[in-house]
Amino acid sequence: MGYFKTIATDQNSLLFLHKIQSMSIKKHIPNSITLLNLFCGSIAVIFAVQGHLQLTALFVVLGIGFDFFDGLAARMLDVRSELGLQLDSLADMVTSGVVPGIVMYQLFTQVVGKPFYQVHDSWSSDHVFTDLSLSYMSLLGLLITLASAYRLAKFNIDTRQTSSFIGLPTPANTLLIISLPLILEFQQEVWVHEIILNQWFLLGLTILSCYLLNAEIKLFALKFKTWGFAENKIRYIFLLVTLVLLVLLKFLAIPCVILLYILVSLLFSKD
Repeated sequence: MGYFKTIATDQNSLLFLHKIQSMSIKKHIPNSITLLNLFCGSIAVIFAVQGHLQLTALFVVLGIGFDFFDGLAARMLDVRSELGLQLDSLADMVTSGVVPGIVMYQLFTQVVGKPFYQVHDSWSSDHVFTDLSLSYMSLLGLLITLASAYRLAKFNIDTRQTSSFIGLPTPANTLLIISLPLILEFQQEVWVHEIILNQWFLLGLTILSCYLLNAEIKLFALKFKTWGFAENKIRYIFLLVTLVLLVLLKFLAIPCVILLYILVSLLFSKD
């Protein structure tokens, strides 16, 4: 009997160790996906600084995709943690905070015709102080980065944002900003180009973006707790309309979808 008890004990110990090992691996899956978001965001920063805004948009979309799936993985695996929450915000700060600010900076630079600073072959102080006389207006684009940081910090301590958002989420705001160079590149409507390549439009959009990120406006979240139509009717209809707009308007649909998202949230808010 003692022999069999020993075997049973050993098997239980092995099962227990296997369970601990599985849990240890499982809890790192969402964080690994979050780091992929950060990786894509870092590449997007490089392309944005170099002015390759279409490639910037590509890696931003990949990063936002990973941002969606890390939360989904955490819920499915039931391994949500405070570390994951903080890491997610840090990754979002790059992909959905630093990048849209640099993109807006580049758009301002296109409009005013001069960058804030031009790279030279040497780092002479004469070059630096000479180039400081160039346009300061392009730096206003970085206000989006500051507003995004403020919003992400508020999100981490705001207990109201578990099932909905207060203010425009940083990924949605980033999609709005990166849609502008895509519209300029792939859609040929002259009137649209004239609007986007206007310094006052860019300034107004920058201010509006900063406001929406931190406004006390309740917006519904696209998180599905169940797949039933009745409890997710607004989400399904919104996604369907989004798909139709993307087919009809292409990249021009993105600003329309963001506006629709805000309007639908205001109309169907339960508060």
